[in-house]
Amino acid sequence: MEIKELLIEYAADNALTADGFDNAVIGLSYDGLFVYDIDDCVSILVEDGMSLLEAEEYMDFNVLNCYMGEGTPLFIYQKKWEQKIRVI
Repeated sequence: MEIKELLIEYAADNALTADGFDNAVIGLSYDGLFVYDIDDCVSILVEDGMSLLEAEEYMDFNVLNCYMGEGTPLFIYQKKWEQKIRVI
């Protein structure tokens, strides 16, 4: 059984998915909701033809701020903070 099949099998009944971001799924939350890596989602949008800025804005306005009820997927930055923050 593939990992995606296992995730679907163990996901909560009300768990929703984010269309077009299947390859950005990194797992399930403790309550069975799908969890996505934000950077991977942005990369998918860039691969589909958006600029990096367009992809980041799209994620901010159309995905991350979208609430679809109790089954709304979770989006996280998976990378370590040291990689995200430039130390001065």
